[in-house]
Amino acid sequence: ARRDPNFIICARTDAAGIEGIPAAIDRAKAYADAGADLIFTEALHTPADFEQFRAAVDTPLLANMTEFGKSELLTAEQLSNLGYNIVIYPVTTLRLAMFAVEQGLREIASAGTQAGLLDQMQHRGRLYELLRYAEYNQFDTDIFNFSAQGAKR
Repeated sequence: ARRDPNFIICARTDAAGIEGIPAAIDRAKAYADAGADLIFTEALHTPADFEQFRAAVDTPLLANMTEFGKSELLTAEQLSNLGYNIVIYPVTTLRLAMFAVEQGLREIASAGTQAGLLDQMQHRGRLYELLRYAEYNQFDTDIFNFSAQGAKR
């Protein structure tokens, strides 16, 4: 059913956490035989588990480094050395942001203002840089090329 050669089919198996690594390997091989380009295996615990899975599966592999999961948190370099091709951190930034939001709201509730948090905040200039705000403004200006009748500019 693939119509775009750049479309990657990633197949996920959670079998390792329920049936064991051999079952996850069997599923990964079946997924690859069915056309999967990338295998995402969940619930591997240790580097040895990741190594065992890689040794048995020839398809490119994705590792999930989510916090508070079953897997030991490994570095991207460790995973690369174990033969993994992609690593994802699916909720890390959200958890970091929500932790900061909670702290900020507690500060406002207790102190009445966010003044005590200013040194922990990203400055407007950096935010605009990351968002490429000037480029967006230019794009917006380029497409806004009309004026309403009777409007003063």
